[in-house]
Amino acid sequence: MRKWCICAVILLVAVAVAGASAGDQKRESQLRTVLGTVVDKQDAPLPSSVVYLKNLRTMTVKTHIADDTGHYRFSGLDPNVDYEIHAEHQDLVSAKRTISSFDSRKEIVINLKVDKKKSEK
Repeated sequence: MRKWCICAVILLVAVAVAGASAGDQKRESQLRTVLGTVVDKQDAPLPSSVVYLKNLRTMTVKTHIADDTGHYRFSGLDPNVDYEIHAEHQDLVSAKRTISSFDSRKEIVINLKVDKKKSEK
């Protein structure tokens, strides 16, 4: 009888641990990524552009500097939050784009064209 109780306890612990790790994997698999390229008026990549990603729930802003080919990437984004994204390069800025929580894509590609003077925002 005692062996049975010990086996039952071990089984319950194993099920609880497996369930917790499956929940973590499910939450992680639901996270989103936004990526793209920052380009100028002629669609040429703009390296070293600064891309701003604003969480519209908390109003916090993350930044990323585009690589040598103008590419940027933000990962680990909450699928239940709306975001706003735009890029800046020197005295130019792109249009602001919204990433909606209703957009169910796990990977969202947004190319940002930097073509307006900052004062024209």
